Amino acid sequence: MKKVIFTMVLSFLVTGCAGIPSGINAVDNFETEKYLGTWYEIARLDHSFERGLTNVSATYTMRKDGGVDVLNKGFDTKNGKWKQIKGKAYFVKDKTIGRLKVTFFWPFYGGYNVINLDKENYSYAMVCGPTRSYLWILARQKSLDKQVIDNLLEAAKNLGFKTDKLIFVEQN
Repeated sequence: MKKVIFTMVLSFLVTGCAGIPSGINAVDNFETEKYLGTWYEIARLDHSFERGLTNVSATYTMRKDGGVDVLNKGFDTKNGKWKQIKGKAYFVKDKTIGRLKVTFFWPFYGGYNVINLDKENYSYAMVCGPTRSYLWILARQKSLDKQVIDNLLEAAKNLGFKTDKLIFVEQN
């Protein structure tokens, strides 16, 4: 009996954080090939794993097993050094839905949910984690048009994110 309970708890811990917040949907008609490449972090909600980082970027490349390799990097202003971490992501269900689970420390996965996207040019994206305390605005360039940012902020606010807590990331 203990083994069954342990297995159930471990299963929940491993997969439970790869969700999407209630009332939020990932984008459909997602095209992985267009999403691959480097994205620059325009804004984020604060978390200890990115605290103090500037010039943050994420680079996505295709894996042979159908997943996506992830390389996140940023400049640690306190230590004056670049930090990076490698991970991998896999689609939760259908590859045409922008919903993945990502791991940097196997076997623990977190949700990576593309909830807003420039579907024509793939020039910007808004991504959330498993809860509303994780939010990122990403762009292909190191800056993003103010009107696009304002539209994304309004959309995020309407979805229940604390947009007043966003950190706008220095990119130079």
